[in-house]
Amino acid sequence: MGFQEAIQAGFAGYVKFEGRATRSEYWFWVLFLIVVQIVFQILMAILGNWIGILYMIFSLGTLLPGIAVSFRRMHDIDRSALWLLIAFVPIVGTILLIVWFCSPGTPGPNRYGAPSI
Repeated sequence: MGFQEAIQAGFAGYVKFEGRATRSEYWFWVLFLIVVQIVFQILMAILGNWIGILYMIFSLGTLLPGIAVSFRRMHDIDRSALWLLIAFVPIVGTILLIVWFCSPGTPGPNRYGAPSI
């Protein structure tokens, strides 16, 4: 899955919490959010902090799709999305989630459905 396809899939699955998301879909979504954040930071440095309001609106608009793609990514590695709560364990939880997000999905169908293309 390419960058543009991943972003389209992220917004198309706005509140789709079932199914599976490939590594590329998840990481391209994260890359998109990071690039947009950098652009907003540059704009705030040049034009002033009022651009921050637009960034807050963008952040709220991408919150649910980000959570949904994280759910689907956990499903791809055959784990319950409740494992995302481990992020609240300082340092160790975040490291564990990064390792899981980087690991390949289960080959073939699992209890969350067939692999996404």
